Amino acid sequence: MREIITELLAAHQSGGAAMATVVQTWRSAPRPAGASMLVTPDGEAVGSVSGGCVEGALFEVGTEVLSDGTPRFEHYGVSDDDAFAVGLTCGGILEVFVELVNNETWPELPEVAARIESGEPVAIATIVKGPHHVGRHLVIAPDSTFGSLGTARLDDTVREDALGMLAAGLTGTIEYGPEGERLGEGLSIFVASFAPPAQMFVFGAIDFSAALVRAAKMLGYTVTVCDARPVFATTKRFPEADQVVVDWPHRWLEQQNVDRRTVIAVLTHDPKFDVPALRVALGTDAGYIGAMGSRKTHEDRIQRLREAGVTESELARIHSPIGLDIGARTPEETAISICAEIVQHRWGGSGRSLTQTSGPIHPGAPR
Repeated sequence: MREIITELLAAHQSGGAAMATVVQTWRSAPRPAGASMLVTPDGEAVGSVSGGCVEGALFEVGTEVLSDGTPRFEHYGVSDDDAFAVGLTCGGILEVFVELVNNETWPELPEVAARIESGEPVAIATIVKGPHHVGRHLVIAPDSTFGSLGTARLDDTVREDALGMLAAGLTGTIEYGPEGERLGEGLSIFVASFAPPAQMFVFGAIDFSAALVRAAKMLGYTVTVCDARPVFATTKRFPEADQVVVDWPHRWLEQQNVDRRTVIAVLTHDPKFDVPALRVALGTDAGYIGAMGSRKTHEDRIQRLREAGVTESELARIHSPIGLDIGARTPEETAISICAEIVQHRWGGSGRSLTQTSGPIHPGAPR
């Protein structure tokens, strides 16, 4: 929804529109859960849910929803008789929820849009399938909740689950019993999380760091470069970084809010910098911690960390030598190697060439 929020808010204020949202995918679906498309009363389609595969069919569904106001739950997949007729030839499966969005059906939307545009974390829980209240919304922020899914019990249960998903930046569908029972069936609730961009902390103001900053920005990270040496840690050397900090990495890191989406890349390969930084990093919830250096350098680093009291389970969290084995040599190639490992760690891929694998291209759920 984020990519169409401006058009969605404009349509909401001028009478409404039909919004189709991908709520679940399997196999090689072309767009992830949360991708949305608008169908406006004047016959315009905005956004995409499948990269062109099923937009034509969903445009017709959206037109029907505009006409009668009744939400629809659509399933498209290769097992369907009309899968190729609607264009889903990639082998994926999509479930799409189509709803009417206007001031009556979703009065909370302006507040949601304001939070998304300001970068505040917010999650939207929507009943997409079940015996009652289909299309109802609950908006969850860390400091408040508004709207309702129909009952206080269901609101309380979903709020706790949605806060966990929001903290991890996850979007997806949760199944409940008809009255909101956990581990039950019959009620499908889609939770769309809108969190600020994930953070990447790059320690070490070197040429490899500059290349990593550029690659990380392409992935959507907010990137900070930190080094204790003021002659190297300058905005002139790292113009694409969101922040360049002159401080000892471990001291600066102790003051930061680190969550499960945070990436920490220690590229100093100097014991006086990287050992203290890694010791602090391993005490956080960071989702990925990597350290540059040769195997010999890392063996020395590991021994120093053991002497500093770091446990074996904590040491196992360090990705070093950092990056995937793609034969990288230059700073730019190394940055691609590091980012590839970050993506692989998040999504659980094998790291092998796709031509050497079989089965679904996009298995599993995000870590």
